[in-house]
Amino acid sequence: MKKIILLTGATDGIGLVTAEKLANLGHSLLIHGRSAEKLKTVEEKLRGLSAGTVKSYRADLSNFKELEAFAHAVLQSYEHIDVIINNAGIYKTQTPITQDKLDIRFVVNTLAPYFLTKQLLPLLGKASRVVNLSSAAQSPVDLSAISGKHFIGDPFTVYAQSKLAITMWSHYLANKLAADGPAVVAVNPGSLLASKMVKEGFGVAGKDINIGADILMRASLSDEFSHASGLYFDNDIGDFSSPHPDGLDLKKCEALVVAMEKILVELGSVNLK
Repeated sequence: MKKIILLTGATDGIGLVTAEKLANLGHSLLIHGRSAEKLKTVEEKLRGLSAGTVKSYRADLSNFKELEAFAHAVLQSYEHIDVIINNAGIYKTQTPITQDKLDIRFVVNTLAPYFLTKQLLPLLGKASRVVNLSSAAQSPVDLSAISGKHFIGDPFTVYAQSKLAITMWSHYLANKLAADGPAVVAVNPGSLLASKMVKEGFGVAGKDINIGADILMRASLSDEFSHASGLYFDNDIGDFSSPHPDGLDLKKCEALVVAMEKILVELGSVNLK
């Protein structure tokens, strides 16, 4: 059965390879990217690979007005989505602080996928899935830092916090939705894969990027993930595993979500459903 799949960060790295694999299988794709030029090139390539439809959406996920417009455009165009893959992420950057005075790693890696998922929940049925990109790098989340009250200088530390944070809200949302909503799963696609992020951030070539794309395919399509809501899959060991202990602590997960929703509401331009 062919799916309708939304994939953020589809113009580079794991996202691009995953999009190509999904297109080859004939699934219909909603691809997101930050660069209009790269997005157009990828869209044309995917159209040549897929019997399904391909529609592209340009948005800077660190800009909440663009993020909200992205979500609105999808809501206006579709009545149902089978899978959301929240793949877009950032590690090192020359401009770590957004126009809203927040750390861009927290915004792109944590807040944006949460907002997008919440906005698109009306399109997701019980058989749908939300696949969130986690990481083996996970560190306890500083709620004052995610709220922009102070800045964490070390990029690896804030990246690790942002990835535990997406793992935490995945667990929380899965428990909140329970049997009435889509499966929500956090996935570490594999450490140090050959993505642009790894090359620029760690200065290494990285391992075969297909390792990451293949697990995102499984998480999106395979029956083994149909009852995995709230779980964490660690592709470094090739199995479901336990994330950082905070990722399973529902009280800490709820406190994080409360802090995130407060940020989104305080931005004013964001309509949090």
